[in-house]
Amino acid sequence: MDAVLQTMVDEKIGPGERRKDFLRLFCQYVGAKDGSCLRSYLDALELSLSVFALDKGTKVGVSVLSPAIYRVAAERLGLDIYLMDIDPLSGCISLDSAKKAVAEGVTTFIVHEPVCQLPSGLEAMKDMGVNIIEDVTESIGSTFLGLAAGKLGSVVVCALEEDGIISTGGGAVVVARDAELSEKIKNLYRLTSPYTELADMNAALGIIQLVNLPDLLKRRSEIFRMYQQALMKTGNRLFGEKNIDFTSNGFVFPVIVNGRPDEVIAFAQKYSVSCKRSFTKSIGIRYADRMDLFPGAVDALSRGLSFPLYPFLQPKDLEAIVKVIGHLPS
Repeated sequence: MDAVLQTMVDEKIGPGERRKDFLRLFCQYVGAKDGSCLRSYLDALELSLSVFALDKGTKVGVSVLSPAIYRVAAERLGLDIYLMDIDPLSGCISLDSAKKAVAEGVTTFIVHEPVCQLPSGLEAMKDMGVNIIEDVTESIGSTFLGLAAGKLGSVVVCALEEDGIISTGGGAVVVARDAELSEKIKNLYRLTSPYTELADMNAALGIIQLVNLPDLLKRRSEIFRMYQQALMKTGNRLFGEKNIDFTSNGFVFPVIVNGRPDEVIAFAQKYSVSCKRSFTKSIGIRYADRMDLFPGAVDALSRGLSFPLYPFLQPKDLEAIVKVIGHLPS
């Protein structure tokens, strides 16, 4: 709040120096060269796709767990969406599905990393010669076997909405790993930048959060482990990577329940704990029962739930959530 108020006092609430500082800090964090801060996630997705100058009708590969807004961004550019299955171990695009997509003419992937997960086979995907846009909205801060979110795609997108690991109260960032792509990003939105750039007030929030991100991630990780220990007492299972070398950013606590999701949600609500279906807004939600098409994703689509995880949860709230997770019906 102090950062926002100071920005207002400075009478510089439009795009300016704080936006530049936030972008610089974000690029340092994910190892990118440069990019742009925009006012909407949709603008950022369109910009990231436009960088590769794809012809109309080109297929863009995404996982079935990806947010439905991917389709909106693609259709606005005249592109087609190609749905791919996931690897249940990582929650991200499976390598076999990626190989099939490339064989069918897909040249560009948007790699969605859902509910804190990281792809385990992306390095092999890069060898396929495809353009990779990595969406770290839900995964930034997660690490696995020395790799971190944002270190894999040639272009990286991150939404900055109110429920994000990094929030500016709305907006998104698009950055690239090399100078050529970075320059393309800047040139593509140069004409509209006064109307699409992130405002300084929003950027001020992002700066404070990036500076404090290590401490926030540490606290989120501690809470995640508490939830994980509680879940082990039940017959339900954690969604995604379980390797000891994986460190979750604690975006949420994702679970695959054995029972009916609605009954589990009602059980949690009885103890004033909110949880929700993880993928109701995904691009592939209508395939929740299509084991023949997307066997890796069916469990997540049909029985995936997310429990709230915030670094500033009060002890009594944290205790209630742990108790509910440890007694989930199975």
